Amino acid sequence: MPELILHHFEASPFAEKARLMLGLKQLAWRSVEIPRIMPKPDLIALTGGYRRTPVLQIGADIYCDTRLIATELEARHPHPTLFPGGQRGLALALAAWSDGMLFESAVGLSMASTPNPPADFIKDRREFLSFLDFDRLESEIPRFISQLRGHADLIDQQLGDGRAFLGGEAPGLMDVEAYFPFWMVRARVPSAAEFLAGFTRLSPWEQRVQALGRGRPVAMTAAEAHAVARSSLPRHGAGVDTRDPLKLAVGETVSVAPDDYGKDPVSGRLITLTVHEVAVQRADPAVGTVVVHFPRIGYRVSRVQS
Repeated sequence: MPELILHHFEASPFAEKARLMLGLKQLAWRSVEIPRIMPKPDLIALTGGYRRTPVLQIGADIYCDTRLIATELEARHPHPTLFPGGQRGLALALAAWSDGMLFESAVGLSMASTPNPPADFIKDRREFLSFLDFDRLESEIPRFISQLRGHADLIDQQLGDGRAFLGGEAPGLMDVEAYFPFWMVRARVPSAAEFLAGFTRLSPWEQRVQALGRGRPVAMTAAEAHAVARSSLPRHGAGVDTRDPLKLAVGETVSVAPDDYGKDPVSGRLITLTVHEVAVQRADPAVGTVVVHFPRIGYRVSRVQS
């Protein structure tokens, strides 16, 4: 089976989500360190424009967004499962909460708490995190904290019957989804321990999730990852759902972009458009022919006019 190659950087909260998935599944994987801010030429050669972190590469198939990374890992390595107790739909739906309201409060507070950030970092994040008002971050700190406390209370409530994890006694994607924003806040906000102290079930649960580990990473260079892509053939597409309202056809040139922030589009030849996934084929001199995969939910797909 082709190696799992994760393109990421250590401080990325979404990368921590992917690393914990790999840990839960006890998988070996290759680790390619990418820059924290743009430009990211080695990553863009693979994705065609998508800049978010992390990206999972398997041969010449490039998987974007941690939701799709989760389902792809589950399909290829089903045991241990990310969805114990048959909670697949609920766990994936929970991403709308954790990647949305919970993450927005956590990243806002983290940015407001970063002392003397470099100018190029702030410029990059102003452009990328378009939902934040960087001119008002400091004044928003009380609101961010109040929101995070509300989210922490939801987790405390869910654990109120003594269960070890959010879905029951076995860890799963729901735990990873809910954990990663608090991982970021505890690492970057000095007062986090104080304002989260009242939620007595939160910290022990975080320790149990952290204990999942990160699997077995081995370092790899970007050049080595590119060589893997060039020497591999991507998977065949799944075709287009005939009931899809966009009325697109296999082979059409389309643009795919997130619909919330970091809206850098990726263009390519459409090979998959289902209720779950959209995938486009594209080529780059550095990596050859690759297929870039995205989840359908949360992404805008548009026909590119010739």
